[in-house]
Amino acid sequence: MSRFRSLAEKMPPLDRLAEIREDLRRQGKTVAFTNGVYDLLHSGHVRTLRSARSFGDVLILAINSDRSVREIKGPKRPIVPERERAEVLAGFEMVDFVVVFDEPDPGALIDRVIPDVLVKGGDWGANAIIGRETVEAHGGRVERVPVVEGRSTTNIIAKVSGLAE
Repeated sequence: MSRFRSLAEKMPPLDRLAEIREDLRRQGKTVAFTNGVYDLLHSGHVRTLRSARSFGDVLILAINSDRSVREIKGPKRPIVPERERAEVLAGFEMVDFVVVFDEPDPGALIDRVIPDVLVKGGDWGANAIIGRETVEAHGGRVERVPVVEGRSTTNIIAKVSGLAE
């Protein structure tokens, strides 16, 4: 994919993603997919995205909506609103598409996109990876990438909270 695409092209509406995926399939592109909250970005996020991109010609990144983040992480999260998170992540060269999903997990989205490679952090057990069965049933694979120890949004928030006191 061209790294010189506009933010609007990199941030398509969710309902266009299946169409985009089908077009990529026709072009013979290998599509990697990963997801997460991606709230306060840190080096672990960057390394995960680089690794995820290495498994495909195209990387689709799905991020949790603000509502779903609150459901998962609690009422004080996210720190950065979904639109800003999506725009920052779309600015990364290794990310080809960013979409925001509203469910607590990406299962329904993975069922629609059916990526060739589903990428998750190594802290996820193979059987706990949502979408694994769908991807493997369609001939794809799951890749787990190493987690950067000590790098987490929770740790950043704790450190900043301690400084504010």
